[in-house]
Amino acid sequence: MQIKKLSMALALVPIMYVNFAISAEKGVAYDASGMGWRTSYGECWTTRYRDKDPADTGCFGAPLAVAEGDADGDGVVDSKDQCPGTATGTAVDAKGCKLDMDGDGVADASDKCPGTPAGAKVDTRGCEIDSDSDGVVDSADACPDTPVGATVNTKGCALGIVLQNVHFQLNSGELTDESKTTLDKVANSLKARGDIKSILVTGHTDNTGKASYNQMLSETRAKGVADYLVSQGVDGTILSSKGMGMSAPVADNGTSEGRAKNRRVELKLN
Repeated sequence: MQIKKLSMALALVPIMYVNFAISAEKGVAYDASGMGWRTSYGECWTTRYRDKDPADTGCFGAPLAVAEGDADGDGVVDSKDQCPGTATGTAVDAKGCKLDMDGDGVADASDKCPGTPAGAKVDTRGCEIDSDSDGVVDSADACPDTPVGATVNTKGCALGIVLQNVHFQLNSGELTDESKTTLDKVANSLKARGDIKSILVTGHTDNTGKASYNQMLSETRAKGVADYLVSQGVDGTILSSKGMGMSAPVADNGTSEGRAKNRRVELKLN
């Protein structure tokens, strides 16, 4: 009886060992009998020993997929995420980067001007740049570098210019050096325009002093600007000057600010 009992005990040992191996193994798939499985590494096991090739179709189950991580929770796994650390709730593309539908380099969430044309230069808000600040963006501006103070058409070309920072010596039409620097830029802008048929330079004053004196002073200063533009290469045959005195104010002469605005030189372009 003792020998029989010992034999029975020894016969149970392999079964217990196999069951222990099965229960201890992690990341495997079992067949119905619990005797065959494939590990997450693709190894094919049928007992506690690896005795089949991993490519053997007779092996039960396929290698178990290991779930990849998505640290920033944007829906793109870390191994494919080219923009890790995306803020929670941010819409991203297949690469895990913030969406930029118009491709201007500014993410949709920060883009104040969506739909920017391809290739257009934009600022940090995603809006097209208007380098000369004339109200017409660069991509549509036929006349870049329009002088400050210009009114322009839909193509960004000046129709009229109120000259900024153009000053004269006291009671004369002689330009200051700073004014000549400003007019140099104006001259370059005018010379670049092949569509201009005529340029009228008009001088204006405030209402301080006699009307006759102001008329003479406005004529002198308008002519001084016209002569300087011609000296810088502007076509003199299309350029003329006129003094308006104090007859066409654009602001209130009752204030110092208003009088300063009324003392001006304008260009009218046709």
